Amino acid sequence: MKLRVLMAAVLAAGVIATSVAYAQQPAAPVTPPDLNVVPDKMPFNIPYGTPIGVDKAQSMIQGAIAEANKRGWPENFAVVDSGGNLVAFARMDGAALASIAIAEHKARTAAKYRRPTRAFEDAVQKFGFNYLLTLDDVIASRGGIPLVEDGKIIGAIGCSGGTGAQDEVLCMAAAGTNK
Repeated sequence: MKLRVLMAAVLAAGVIATSVAYAQQPAAPVTPPDLNVVPDKMPFNIPYGTPIGVDKAQSMIQGAIAEANKRGWPENFAVVDSGGNLVAFARMDGAALASIAIAEHKARTAAKYRRPTRAFEDAVQKFGFNYLLTLDDVIASRGGIPLVEDGKIIGAIGCSGGTGAQDEVLCMAAAGTNK
Protein backbone atom coordinates (compact mmCIF):
# COMPACT_ATOMS: atom_id res chain seq x y z
CA MET A 1 0.00 0.00 0.00
CA LYS A 2 2.78 2.41 0.90
CA LEU A 3 4.51 1.56 -2.38
CA ARG A 4 1.38 2.49 -4.36
CA VAL A 5 1.06 5.82 -2.56
CA LEU A 6 4.76 6.52 -3.12
CA MET A 7 4.50 5.60 -6.84
CA ALA A 8 1.41 7.79 -7.25
CA ALA A 9 3.19 10.71 -5.58
CA VAL A 10 6.27 10.27 -7.79
CA LEU A 11 4.11 10.04 -10.91
CA ALA A 12 2.11 13.13 -9.91
CA ALA A 13 5.31 15.09 -9.23
CA GLY A 14 6.65 14.06 -12.63
CA VAL A 15 3.47 15.17 -14.40
CA ILE A 16 3.47 18.51 -12.58
CA ALA A 17 7.16 19.12 -13.32
CA THR A 18 6.67 18.26 -16.99
CA SER A 19 3.61 20.49 -17.34
CA VAL A 20 5.35 23.40 -15.61
CA ALA A 21 8.37 23.04 -17.88
CA TYR A 22 6.14 22.80 -20.96
CA ALA A 23 4.14 25.87 -19.91
CA GLN A 24 7.34 27.90 -19.57
CA GLN A 25 8.50 27.23 -23.13
CA PRO A 26 8.72 30.55 -24.97
CA ALA A 27 6.50 31.00 -27.99
CA ALA A 28 8.21 30.98 -31.35
CA PRO A 29 9.22 34.55 -32.20
CA VAL A 30 7.06 36.30 -34.76
CA THR A 31 8.92 38.56 -37.14
CA PRO A 32 6.97 41.77 -37.67
CA PRO A 33 6.58 43.02 -41.21
CA ASP A 34 9.07 45.65 -42.29
CA LEU A 35 7.14 48.93 -42.35
CA ASN A 36 9.73 50.46 -44.68
CA VAL A 37 8.93 48.08 -47.54
CA VAL A 38 6.90 49.81 -50.24
CA PRO A 39 4.33 47.33 -51.60
CA ASP A 40 3.67 47.15 -55.34
CA LYS A 41 -0.08 47.20 -54.77
CA MET A 42 -2.19 49.06 -52.25
CA PRO A 43 -3.30 46.65 -49.49
CA PHE A 44 -7.03 46.40 -48.77
CA ASN A 45 -7.80 48.44 -51.88
CA ILE A 46 -11.35 47.20 -52.34
CA PRO A 47 -13.51 49.82 -54.08
CA TYR A 48 -16.68 51.12 -52.47
CA GLY A 49 -19.97 50.18 -54.07
CA THR A 50 -23.62 51.08 -53.71
CA PRO A 51 -24.39 51.23 -49.98
CA ILE A 52 -26.25 48.33 -48.37
CA GLY A 53 -30.01 48.79 -48.00
CA VAL A 54 -32.04 48.35 -44.85
CA ASP A 55 -33.72 45.10 -45.94
CA LYS A 56 -30.41 43.35 -46.61
CA ALA A 57 -28.90 44.79 -43.43
CA GLN A 58 -31.79 43.55 -41.29
CA SER A 59 -31.66 40.14 -42.96
CA MET A 60 -27.99 39.83 -42.08
CA ILE A 61 -28.70 40.76 -38.49
CA GLN A 62 -31.45 38.12 -38.35
CA GLY A 63 -28.90 35.55 -39.56
CA ALA A 64 -26.50 36.62 -36.83
CA ILE A 65 -29.25 36.45 -34.20
CA ALA A 66 -30.21 32.94 -35.33
CA GLU A 67 -26.60 31.79 -34.95
CA ALA A 68 -26.25 33.54 -31.59
CA ASN A 69 -29.44 31.89 -30.34
CA LYS A 70 -28.14 28.45 -31.39
CA ARG A 71 -25.00 29.07 -29.36
CA GLY A 72 -26.62 30.86 -26.42
CA TRP A 73 -24.60 34.05 -26.92
CA PRO A 74 -26.54 37.30 -26.32
CA GLU A 75 -24.93 39.91 -28.56
CA ASN A 76 -25.34 43.31 -30.20
CA PHE A 77 -25.25 43.70 -33.99
CA ALA A 78 -24.70 46.79 -36.13
CA VAL A 79 -24.67 47.10 -39.91
CA VAL A 80 -23.32 50.27 -41.49
CA ASP A 81 -23.25 51.40 -45.10
CA SER A 82 -20.05 51.91 -47.09
CA GLY A 83 -19.62 55.34 -45.51
CA GLY A 84 -19.83 53.97 -41.97
CA ASN A 85 -23.36 55.25 -41.30
CA LEU A 86 -25.67 53.05 -39.23
CA VAL A 87 -28.31 51.23 -41.31
CA ALA A 88 -29.58 48.56 -38.88
CA PHE A 89 -29.01 47.56 -35.29
CA ALA A 90 -30.26 44.89 -32.87
CA ARG A 91 -29.54 44.12 -29.23
CA MET A 92 -30.48 40.67 -28.02
CA ASP A 93 -32.08 40.31 -24.61
CA GLY A 94 -29.34 40.13 -22.01
CA ALA A 95 -26.58 41.51 -24.26
CA ALA A 96 -24.07 43.79 -22.58
CA LEU A 97 -25.09 47.45 -22.78
CA ALA A 98 -21.48 48.57 -23.24
CA SER A 99 -21.33 46.44 -26.37
CA ILE A 100 -23.91 48.56 -28.19
CA ALA A 101 -21.36 51.26 -29.04
CA ILE A 102 -18.62 48.68 -29.56
CA ALA A 103 -20.64 46.81 -32.24
CA GLU A 104 -21.20 50.08 -34.08
CA HIS A 105 -17.53 51.03 -33.73
CA LYS A 106 -16.37 47.68 -35.13
CA ALA A 107 -18.69 48.03 -38.12
CA ARG A 108 -17.56 51.62 -38.85
CA THR A 109 -13.89 50.64 -38.63
CA ALA A 110 -14.33 47.68 -40.98
CA ALA A 111 -16.14 49.85 -43.54
CA LYS A 112 -13.87 52.90 -43.38
CA TYR A 113 -10.58 50.98 -43.39
CA ARG A 114 -11.85 48.29 -45.81
CA ARG A 115 -10.57 45.41 -43.69
CA PRO A 116 -11.68 43.18 -40.84
CA THR A 117 -11.02 44.62 -37.41
CA ARG A 118 -9.00 41.48 -36.73
CA ALA A 119 -6.26 43.00 -38.91
CA PHE A 120 -5.82 45.74 -36.31
CA GLU A 121 -6.00 43.30 -33.42
CA ASP A 122 -3.29 41.13 -34.99
CA ALA A 123 -1.09 44.13 -35.75
CA VAL A 124 -1.26 45.32 -32.15
CA GLN A 125 -1.13 41.94 -30.42
CA LYS A 126 1.33 40.06 -32.63
CA PHE A 127 3.60 42.87 -33.76
CA GLY A 128 3.19 45.60 -31.14
CA PHE A 129 2.07 48.20 -33.69
CA ASN A 130 0.45 50.30 -30.98
CA TYR A 131 0.59 53.41 -33.17
CA LEU A 132 -2.50 52.01 -34.94
CA LEU A 133 -4.50 52.84 -31.83
CA THR A 134 -3.87 56.54 -32.50
CA LEU A 135 -5.66 56.46 -35.87
CA ASP A 136 -9.16 57.91 -35.99
CA ASP A 137 -11.99 55.43 -35.42
CA VAL A 138 -9.77 52.32 -35.10
CA ILE A 139 -10.82 49.48 -32.83
CA ALA A 140 -8.34 46.63 -32.50
CA SER A 141 -10.76 43.88 -31.62
CA ARG A 142 -12.23 41.08 -33.72
CA GLY A 143 -15.88 41.25 -34.67
CA GLY A 144 -16.06 43.77 -37.50
CA ILE A 145 -15.97 42.68 -41.15
CA PRO A 146 -16.54 44.49 -44.42
CA LEU A 147 -19.47 43.35 -46.53
CA VAL A 148 -18.38 42.84 -50.12
CA GLU A 149 -20.73 42.37 -53.06
CA ASP A 150 -19.54 42.07 -56.66
CA GLY A 151 -16.03 42.94 -55.50
CA LYS A 152 -17.11 46.20 -53.84
CA ILE A 153 -17.65 47.17 -50.23
CA ILE A 154 -21.33 47.86 -49.58
CA GLY A 155 -20.98 48.23 -45.81
CA ALA A 156 -19.82 46.30 -42.77
CA ILE A 157 -21.17 44.40 -39.82
CA GLY A 158 -20.00 44.66 -36.24
CA CYS A 159 -20.84 42.19 -33.48
CA SER A 160 -20.09 42.65 -29.80
CA GLY A 161 -20.99 41.12 -26.48
CA GLY A 162 -18.79 38.03 -26.26
CA THR A 163 -15.14 37.32 -26.79
CA GLY A 164 -13.52 38.56 -29.96
CA ALA A 165 -13.64 35.03 -31.35
CA GLN A 166 -17.37 34.73 -30.60
CA ASP A 167 -18.06 38.14 -32.14
CA GLU A 168 -16.13 37.20 -35.27
CA VAL A 169 -18.02 33.89 -35.67
CA LEU A 170 -21.34 35.72 -35.57
CA CYS A 171 -20.20 38.34 -38.07
CA MET A 172 -19.07 35.61 -40.45
CA ALA A 173 -22.40 33.82 -40.05
CA ALA A 174 -24.25 37.05 -40.76
CA ALA A 175 -22.23 37.71 -43.88
CA GLY A 176 -22.78 34.13 -45.04
CA THR A 177 -19.06 33.43 -45.06
CA ASN A 178 -18.92 31.20 -41.99
CA LYS A 179 -16.91 28.15 -43.01
